[in-house]
Amino acid sequence: LEMDNSGKEKEAIQLMADADKKVKSSGSFLGGMFGGGHHKVEEACEMYCRAANMFKMAKNWSAAGNAFCKAARLHMQLQNKHDCATSFIDAGNAFKKSDPNEAIKCLNASIDIYTDMGRFTIAAKHHISIAEIYESEMVDIEKAIAHYEQAADYYKGEESNSSANKCLLKVGAYCAQLEQYQKAIEIYEQVGANTMDNPLLKYSAKEYFFKASLCHFIVDELNAKIAIEKYEEMFPAFSDSRECKLLKKLLEAHEEQNSDAFTEAVKEFDSISRLDQWHTTLLLRIKKTIQGDEGDLK
Repeated sequence: LEMDNSGKEKEAIQLMADADKKVKSSGSFLGGMFGGGHHKVEEACEMYCRAANMFKMAKNWSAAGNAFCKAARLHMQLQNKHDCATSFIDAGNAFKKSDPNEAIKCLNASIDIYTDMGRFTIAAKHHISIAEIYESEMVDIEKAIAHYEQAADYYKGEESNSSANKCLLKVGAYCAQLEQYQKAIEIYEQVGANTMDNPLLKYSAKEYFFKASLCHFIVDELNAKIAIEKYEEMFPAFSDSRECKLLKKLLEAHEEQNSDAFTEAVKEFDSISRLDQWHTTLLLRIKKTIQGDEGDLK
């Protein structure tokens, strides 16, 4: 049953007009003289929120976003910091569907309030939302990285290390794609070292050392060799892993400038555990450093 919400939109527009009037009269000379100004602002605020929800029902996302923003500004005037932040979040979520730039502005406004209140965990969560908008809507990876890093910092400050690691791994993956290998290596080594002592996360640690090794390999083969030895020493379980065995085969193939052996080793590994797009991209970059290679992994 498709609900007809077009009536909701008309109702919302009327509510907005009434709320605007209330706000105007609350600041007028008479409104101020006879008190009740504060009360009118509270009523208007509530009306904006109701209108926003009606606009949401009618799927008019920008109108909903604007209404939530008006509510947020009134909450600020009334010193309701928490409600102000919540309204900015609601505005941001509505704008996500219509105007990513506006969504980012609203989320940033809420972050300012939360950090001011010392609520760093929730601020971090909204930095992640902004990062995701930059990733998917704006395709601005540099900005996405900056917001993931900020989120990671706040999580670390609050001792939420697994949340911090999740953000850092996003940063590491993007840095490697953007050929900022040194930064990617530092992140993977750090997260690997953080997780290898945790019995629940031990399994992931070898994956992070594998990723760090691939980044090393692209930069310099000798560095990769030294790094892999270091990881084996730090984390003996890495030695027995299929990832480590693959790396050693790849190093050998690279030394012999044998691209067939290189491809063979990758194929064999991939037949048991699938390599994703990220791994494939890096392996191709390494393979291209073998002379006379056409550069595919088929």
